[in-house]
Amino acid sequence: MNAVWENDTIRLTLEGRIDSGNSADVESEIIEAIGDRTPGSVALDAERLEYISSAGLRIILRLRKRYPSLKVMNLSAEVYEVFEMTGFTEMMEVSKAYRVVSIEGCEEIGRGANGSIYRIDKDNVVKVYNNPDALEDIQHEREVARLALILGIPTAISYDVVRVGDSYGSVFEMLNAESFSKILATEPDKFEWCVEEYVDMLKRIHDTAVPAGKLPDMRETVISWAEFMQDYLPEGPAKKLLAMVEAVPHDDHMIHGDYHTKNLELQDDEVLLIDMDTLAVGNPVFELGSMFNAYVGFSELDHEIIKKFQGFDFETASRFWRRTLECYLGTTDDDVIRSVEDKARIIGYTRLIRRSIRRGGLEDPARKAEIDHWTEELIELLGKTDTLLFERNSSGDKRRDELDIEAVEENLSEVIAFVDKKLEAVGCSMKSQMQIDLAVEEIFVNIAKYAYNPDKGRAIVRVEVSEEPIQVKITFIDHGKPYDPLAKDDPDISLSADDRPIGGLGIFMAKQSMDDISYEYKDGSNILTLTKNI
Repeated sequence: MNAVWENDTIRLTLEGRIDSGNSADVESEIIEAIGDRTPGSVALDAERLEYISSAGLRIILRLRKRYPSLKVMNLSAEVYEVFEMTGFTEMMEVSKAYRVVSIEGCEEIGRGANGSIYRIDKDNVVKVYNNPDALEDIQHEREVARLALILGIPTAISYDVVRVGDSYGSVFEMLNAESFSKILATEPDKFEWCVEEYVDMLKRIHDTAVPAGKLPDMRETVISWAEFMQDYLPEGPAKKLLAMVEAVPHDDHMIHGDYHTKNLELQDDEVLLIDMDTLAVGNPVFELGSMFNAYVGFSELDHEIIKKFQGFDFETASRFWRRTLECYLGTTDDDVIRSVEDKARIIGYTRLIRRSIRRGGLEDPARKAEIDHWTEELIELLGKTDTLLFERNSSGDKRRDELDIEAVEENLSEVIAFVDKKLEAVGCSMKSQMQIDLAVEEIFVNIAKYAYNPDKGRAIVRVEVSEEPIQVKITFIDHGKPYDPLAKDDPDISLSADDRPIGGLGIFMAKQSMDDISYEYKDGSNILTLTKNI
């Protein structure tokens, strides 16, 4: 039996068979390996365990009573079934062995702060994590990717966890997907298309409000960077940097945190965002800072870096960064572009300097030259910049969760299609979708018939989704005559057909099919909100 101590944790390897013939000897070996030390935790690695009988399980039970933190890991499917059948999986941490995947010879299609993504066959990719003990990282990324999908950001969800060398990986189904980096490198005529789709997704991310506490706050992270820099900048610039970061208000909108062209994939004409473990909330300037680094900052002094990382040259990267800013900001005004770029550079250089210093850059002459360059640039920028905040020109932009449409009955099908698309994205059941569609039809037709009569006007249909439980809110806003449809009494459905008045059933049916309906008249608008738990 192999025993390895790591700090106060002992990891013991179980092999072969454990049955009534050898269980006492195995138990003695385990007790001897632990000795007089008091472990904080005990891990039994059962990757080589072929069989265990009830006698072996009794050993496990006695160890569990002595060491409450005991866990059994890397069980084969057959042995795991024995633990599950006997209820051991309910009383302690028991985990199966992970399938082993090799990335030798595989194409790298993406790379992020915490790992790299490889295509292992035509249908599947694996993200291999830099952290060799990445199981918590994998669980975190699964949770935030699911949250992003619920909130309307197209992404892939891992369906398997595997071993890759000394680390772990998440496997995703991505049929024939191609990264934007590869498209830019091999199809230069699609440059503008890539910019448009890239910015479209970026705006989609930044327009997405996230429920409180669901994602880390990037502002707090950047404040910690600025605090670190207090020891590496002159006093004046250092204090100004920290004050400027602290002056950025909290923002509950999503940012990706590592948004570059290797993390956007085109699959069957759909653009997917990948590498979701860096998702956070915060001001867009924090996003732009990391984007500047991806296209310019890292490669500023060595243009070969971008070629190795993204697959295209520094000229293409710089042009892509500039066009991204133009499209994102909605302007080609050089002064506006330069002002926002300077703010992004402040964040980017701060991150680069801190990162390099923490990795021993000051002790390496070549890397120290980089730090000196970034520091010089940062100090100059701090001397001419007084705020990190900026305005994005949103003219022509539409909220992703809203449909602004003329309130006429002929547009009902477009309204239903808009709502259904949102429902399908969160896996809404057919039953709930039919109930919601019924309510949506009744409300929209009611607006179309009566809100502006005899004139015509517009209606806004807003679809918002939250989770735990998954809840859909559909809000109708019109600027027609004030009218509260909920003020009317419900029809008496017990009456016979002869005695029942015509009308009134539409709102009643909407009430019955939804979990809640509310109405308010505010700022000249009728606002009716339908809520459904799905």
